[in-house]
Amino acid sequence: MKTVPHVNDLLPHEAPMILIDDMIDVGEKHIHCRVTSKESNLFFDQEIKAIPGWVGIELMAQTIAAWSGYHAWHEGGEPPVGFLLGSRRYNTDTSVFPAGQVLDIHADHMMESNGMAVFACRIEHDGVEIATAQLNAFVPPKEKLEQMMNRDTQ
Repeated sequence: MKTVPHVNDLLPHEAPMILIDDMIDVGEKHIHCRVTSKESNLFFDQEIKAIPGWVGIELMAQTIAAWSGYHAWHEGGEPPVGFLLGSRRYNTDTSVFPAGQVLDIHADHMMESNGMAVFACRIEHDGVEIATAQLNAFVPPKEKLEQMMNRDTQ
């Protein structure tokens, strides 16, 4: 049995853009990640001693990216570059994630077609749901991504 890599190795990001701390659980259609609100987070606001609540969308998006990276790793590949196309109904009961608050981020894969996928996401603190959203993401085929990346160099 292969040892699952740390979440940092499953994301196509580099520090300081990696915002989630750990992958707790992952399966065919779900993932559970965790982050503690702390000063080292890129979006931590020193004035209010918290991460703004709107960053929850990015926490959800990175959780989805970790899910995608895990499945690529499981098949022997590299974490793919994906794009957040949008979110629907981001609802939150909080405007900030205060310093020290432990957040559990869950994403459930709902459907996928031609590289586009829909995930139902939620953020919990101490088992209480504090944010929800439906996120739409796209992972382009490798050839299309290379075309997109090379367009600027031509």
